[in-house]
Amino acid sequence: MKRNFRRRFWVEAVLALVTGLLGLITPIWPDWIEILFDWDPDQHSGSVEWQIVGLLLLITVAMVVAATVEWRRTPAETSL
Repeated sequence: MKRNFRRRFWVEAVLALVTGLLGLITPIWPDWIEILFDWDPDQHSGSVEWQIVGLLLLITVAMVVAATVEWRRTPAETSL
């Protein structure tokens, strides 16, 4: 069986992967945000980083759910 997914599925899957990876990297290496954006709103207290981890987790869950819905909507092709 083969499935032909729409572009929407691939966008959702890639966004889930990227946000999930960033959500895992942020607690391990929280300074990547300050290095990348040259912006330190919490003066190294870490509070903004934990808010970002929470937001990335929410986005990841939403994208996984959306990709799963798209996966289930895509019919499987059967070859005879």
